[in-house]
Amino acid sequence: MKTLKWNSALILLVIMFLLPVINCFGNETLDTGIDDARYNKAIHIMAMLIAGFGFLMVFVKKYGRSALTATFLLVAISLPAYMLFNNFFFFPKIHNEIERLILAEFAGASLLIAAGAVLGRLKMPQYLALGLMFVFFYMVNEWIVVLGGLNIIAKGSVVDTGGSIVIHAFGAIFGLGVALTMTTKDEHKKTIQTDSTSDRYSMLGSMILWIFWPSFCAALVPAEAVPHTVVNVVLALCGSTLATYIVSVSLRGKINIADIANAALAGGVAIGSTCDSASYSFAIVIGILAGTLSTFGFAVIQAKQQKLLKLVDTCGVTNLHGLPGIFGGLAALPIVKGISMGSQFIGILITIGIALISGFLTGKILALFGRKKEAYEDAEEFMDAED
Repeated sequence: MKTLKWNSALILLVIMFLLPVINCFGNETLDTGIDDARYNKAIHIMAMLIAGFGFLMVFVKKYGRSALTATFLLVAISLPAYMLFNNFFFFPKIHNEIERLILAEFAGASLLIAAGAVLGRLKMPQYLALGLMFVFFYMVNEWIVVLGGLNIIAKGSVVDTGGSIVIHAFGAIFGLGVALTMTTKDEHKKTIQTDSTSDRYSMLGSMILWIFWPSFCAALVPAEAVPHTVVNVVLALCGSTLATYIVSVSLRGKINIADIANAALAGGVAIGSTCDSASYSFAIVIGILAGTLSTFGFAVIQAKQQKLLKLVDTCGVTNLHGLPGIFGGLAALPIVKGISMGSQFIGILITIGIALISGFLTGKILALFGRKKEAYEDAEEFMDAED
């Protein structure tokens, strides 16, 4: 097992050294023009990745150190990996530096979603290995669904401006594929403990994500479409937040803080595909329906999923990113004029297929690195951690 740990560290070092080498000898001319608007959005997205996702995932009582450290590591490996693979493999080269960074951040966001499904059940070297494998498969799906690779779908025919399908649904389903192979019987039976402190930090992460979500969706839309996109995202988030409160109380009798911290964000997930084209009315309706669907998922579906599939989805990514992401992709059908229904359905199906198969294979490989002795505990890998 020590050899496997050192291999993970070696992979990381190789990437760090190869990236500048490939960039120096690659036959590309980078567009280094200054774009303040996109630069600002790139920094907003970075705040989402590090602070938003990081604190959202500290809800597990004794896993806070690990959740924050894993977030750091996953972001730190996903961004250079995306740039490395874009230079080295067959993917179309991205010549604008800020655009390349934003697309790498999108991959990082999808990776953090995937990691949420198995949070607490991986060792730190396994998070690094997960990051490397995930980014490659993510780029394959992006190449096929968004860029028309393999000529299965025409380039641009799948409507998914803010990544409901290729970012959120892909990350969630990939994570479920990993969870299918990485959930042990003991983990399946173990209760995931939370407390008031971890819940409050999780809410802080949710609020950070809520604030910066408009920048995430508007990062690459044309300048003239930015205002409409931002308003649509805010309205969708408002809709999902209100719906989450109402449905949570209706189903549970009282407010469940996990519902508020997670399902309130479902509007941002679902509006992604049509964030630049939906009307204000459609945006808030999408948010309300997504919040309702997500809250129902946390309150009802999650327990049934765990029992039926014999897996644990630690962060409930199925309910926050999977179901709302697919719903958002389907919502484009009645909203976007001239949309190809066939392409949209095929794009969603391809995303589901690649994510599930590649996630399952990745889980098989990660299992070679061994298992945590005790799930959801910092003490195994951190000094001075609570036993």
